[in-house]
Amino acid sequence: MSALTTKTDFKHVSYLWDEAEASKLAGDEVGLLIYRSNLLGADLRLTNYGGGNTSCKAMAKDPLTGDETEVMWVKGSGGDLGTLKKSGLAALYVNRLRNLKNIYQGIAHEDEMVELFNHCIYDLSSKAPSIDTPLHGFLPFKHIDHLHPDAAIAIAAAKDGEQITKELFGGTIGWVGWQKPGFDLGLQLRQCLDENPGIRGIMLGSHGLFTWGDTAYESYINTLEVIEKCAEYLESSYGKKGPVFGGQKIESLDAENRKKQAAALAPVLRGFCSSKQHMIGHFTDDARVLEFINSNELGRLAPLGTSCPDHFLRTKISPLVLNLAPDEDLSDIASIKERLAPEFEAYRQMYADYYEACKHANSPAVRDKNPVIILYPGVGLFSFSKDKQTARVAAEFYTNAINVMKGAEAISEYTSLPHQEAFNIEYWLLEEAKLQRMPKPKALSGKIALVTGSAGGIGKAIAKKFADEGAVVVLNDMNAERLQGAGEEFKAAYGADSYTTAVLNVTSADEIAAAFDAAALAFGGVDIIVNNAGLSISKTIADHTEQDWDLLYDVLVKGQFFVTQAAAAVMKKQDIGGDVLNIVSKNALVSGPNNAGYGSAKAAQLHLSRLNAAELGADGIRVNVVNPDAVISDSNIWAGGWAEGRAKAYGITVAELPAYYAKRTLLNKIILPEDIANACFSFAGGLLSKSTGNVLNVDGGVATAFVR
Repeated sequence: MSALTTKTDFKHVSYLWDEAEASKLAGDEVGLLIYRSNLLGADLRLTNYGGGNTSCKAMAKDPLTGDETEVMWVKGSGGDLGTLKKSGLAALYVNRLRNLKNIYQGIAHEDEMVELFNHCIYDLSSKAPSIDTPLHGFLPFKHIDHLHPDAAIAIAAAKDGEQITKELFGGTIGWVGWQKPGFDLGLQLRQCLDENPGIRGIMLGSHGLFTWGDTAYESYINTLEVIEKCAEYLESSYGKKGPVFGGQKIESLDAENRKKQAAALAPVLRGFCSSKQHMIGHFTDDARVLEFINSNELGRLAPLGTSCPDHFLRTKISPLVLNLAPDEDLSDIASIKERLAPEFEAYRQMYADYYEACKHANSPAVRDKNPVIILYPGVGLFSFSKDKQTARVAAEFYTNAINVMKGAEAISEYTSLPHQEAFNIEYWLLEEAKLQRMPKPKALSGKIALVTGSAGGIGKAIAKKFADEGAVVVLNDMNAERLQGAGEEFKAAYGADSYTTAVLNVTSADEIAAAFDAAALAFGGVDIIVNNAGLSISKTIADHTEQDWDLLYDVLVKGQFFVTQAAAAVMKKQDIGGDVLNIVSKNALVSGPNNAGYGSAKAAQLHLSRLNAAELGADGIRVNVVNPDAVISDSNIWAGGWAEGRAKAYGITVAELPAYYAKRTLLNKIILPEDIANACFSFAGGLLSKSTGNVLNVDGGVATAFVR
């Protein structure tokens, strides 16, 4: 084994092994497997998110006989190496797994073997075995890594990758040509080892890399060394055949204008990509992406598609390249849509033709024909999928594919999988079965919600309810510190892909525009707007000032109008409808003392909602109202003297207000932020999709506030 054992010995991969941490796991081979796997998964240069698998073989006591038997622990179906835990491993009897070759009837019966893996399970509570299980099982080594590093795949996807591998490693890395993962590939790996004793790994054509060792550390170091050597070879080759990707064809816009163009176009693209179901978007203008999409070779390489199965399963057979200038004037949305519509239709037809040409008698039905990856030369890459994480990961995988193309072109010529082979992976019955086992989407899956004033009180409760139901959320508040706290809370509860933030004062046109740009860049657009931001002032007519009056109307009425105006513009770009929900108040309908400014502003909000509903219905945009009353918990509305003002108006103390409000209702109930959130969900969750211009009172039953 080489002496490369420190961080400084590696330039292209990260050496993360900590001997002190590893020593705590001495004698625990499974623990060391998990430790090694997490280190490998922490470096995206070694493997993609959710890609690759690792294993170890160790002796364990047979629960039936009490005898020592060899058990293989291998990453099970699904999961990610970087976050792998013991619960994500499958544990199988090695002898039983290897004995399956005695009943294997050939590659035509490949899929039948997967069910038989269940007869080999040692730990009945472990994860279901993946299709890659036999690839580890037929190799004799104690620890094995199967990864998809860009540097190795670049060689594996090169036209003469086999010869390059042989020369680069001096025959110490074997080669197995492209073969769909499964039982037969496992047998081929063992045959390669038998024919090349002493090799330290095997390159899989167009696919990835197998490396191993007798200990977890030896496997880890071997893996790093092989990938490091591949990366060094690629780096030394760049420029020898000429400029990367044939050189630059167009100039990128500067960073600010790339973001501006992307924000303007993303809702249009999202609308096209959501023709079958609502999609969530992601945008990146990573330097590696720009180098590719601005190059002379984009037109030749992009249609070829990707080579590694992990790549094209997430990015589709090929991307859509937009025929737009980087500085295209995007202000005339109708014209842009008219130009792009034939491009999307051509892509859908291409995908349909691919399906028809490659399908088998028992193939699953054709899936969504829209592109996942959209390339805008000079601007960046858009990806669209069922949720934010899947869209983001698709963009990461296509960036990996760009790395592969760059490397393969530098040393030889890039080759992608033939369409039939790609189809056989994409529409594999086992892959379809995996998709069918996935949980059904939640009511708001694929939806994007922007809730004003969502860093506390009612707004945060609404945002949480929407996130619970599958939506991604644009959190905003005029208080940056309060907004940061809400963001941290959402990240802990729902993950970083569930939300984005934007400081927003609804009286600022610039901040409104910036918030919708943030929504477009983070997710592709917006589907649900909740106008919740507000304040309250309770004073007598004599005490009211012009400043009070203007502030109430600026925030409540003008704020609601201009946020709705911006939302409608985005929704019309998408052309897939949407919801505007306005949090008004029972005070819009009830006349009470010391409430002229607030109550009249709420009445204006209510009627403005009806006017907007009448105008926007033709675009499939619904506008509805939720009328709360006395929501005291965690609410900003009770700050700034409102509570004192209302208590004074009713002749009671501030401490008596909650009980007073509850007692005056027909149901004698205190209203909580969660009650308002549930009302909002009732409008946006799909059951009331044909309802607009309506008012839903959530006030415990205040008879004087009945709509009549």
